[in-house]
Amino acid sequence: MYKKIMVPVDLEHTDKIEKALHGAAELAKSYDVPVCYVAIMGRVPNRVAPSPEKFEAELNMFAREQAAKYGIETECKAVPSVDVPVELDDKLLGAVDEVGADLIVMASHIPGIADRLHLISSNAAYMVKHSNVSIFVVR
Repeated sequence: MYKKIMVPVDLEHTDKIEKALHGAAELAKSYDVPVCYVAIMGRVPNRVAPSPEKFEAELNMFAREQAAKYGIETECKAVPSVDVPVELDDKLLGAVDEVGADLIVMASHIPGIADRLHLISSNAAYMVKHSNVSIFVVR
């Protein structure tokens, strides 16, 4: 049914998306398809890595760890961004076609007061509204 699963990841907060990672792995096993972990990286150093090359190496290591942990085939894609908070949604949407995904499994943040007042929009909501592929949002 599916050919490739894309999972957006923030390498600084992988502990907060464990349910989504597990769900994606179980779906990958069920459909015998690879999981592609996509991370948006900025130009400036962050807590994950001091350079884009190191960031890509960290993402690659994360994908290998997930493959070993769940017994699935994995790959990864680091997408460069000039301004990650501003470009995040559009970069994730563009990555869907780049990696050839036909299913996205992504974590959702727990709604707070700002969500209830419609002051902010979630990345998951944006993807659901604008993507042409199926999306499984995990809370």
